[in-house]
Amino acid sequence: MTTISANLQAVHARIAAACAACGRDPAGVLLLAVSKTWPAAALREAAACGQHAFGESYVQEAVPKIAALADLAAEWHFIGPLQSNKTRAVAETCAWVHSIERLKIAERLSAQRPAGLPPLQVCLQVNVSGEDSKSGCAPAEAAALAAAIAPLPNLRLRGLMAIPEPTDDEVLLRSRFALLRELRDELKRRGYALDTLSMGMSHDLETAIAEGATIVRVGTAVFGARNYSQDSV
Repeated sequence: MTTISANLQAVHARIAAACAACGRDPAGVLLLAVSKTWPAAALREAAACGQHAFGESYVQEAVPKIAALADLAAEWHFIGPLQSNKTRAVAETCAWVHSIERLKIAERLSAQRPAGLPPLQVCLQVNVSGEDSKSGCAPAEAAALAAAIAPLPNLRLRGLMAIPEPTDDEVLLRSRFALLRELRDELKRRGYALDTLSMGMSHDLETAIAEGATIVRVGTAVFGARNYSQDSV
């Protein structure tokens, strides 16, 4: 058994245990393998073990990697900050974007989505910890942003995403995830058909699942510690 295969089994076991602890069906939690900085060969190995969804954060890395792995028919999620001059590449190659925090980015993605592709599935990124260094709209701005993005023709607003600040304070961490869930639930009460909470990573996926995560973004626990100097493709 390869390391990636063993790691994937271990992460799925963690997801199953976390779901059992809070009475959820593990089928309701998607494991998104965060593959930024990892070469195409590592993703191909994960795909051979049944992994289907991959998350990338850098457009210049993602585009050639997606092309190199076109035969896998993988599902590509863009999860990093997105600049307006790089929206076209993401609109043309990805199935999901988790990190929308500005209307301008959503408008460009909608306008640049090729006609032959299904709507781009999108999440609003919310800065649940209020850090100046963190991307995401303020929680108080989420409803207005959702109202502006939901009608865009080539997008489908699916839910919310967050990256809380690193902390060993379990109570604080859980409150951050709970805030995102409460925001999602409020938007649902306003009539938005949201079914997605993208939250939780290698170190905190159990807490995120307890608060309702439907997508957990896991990199290190699947592929190992990142080496930012290695060839991305």
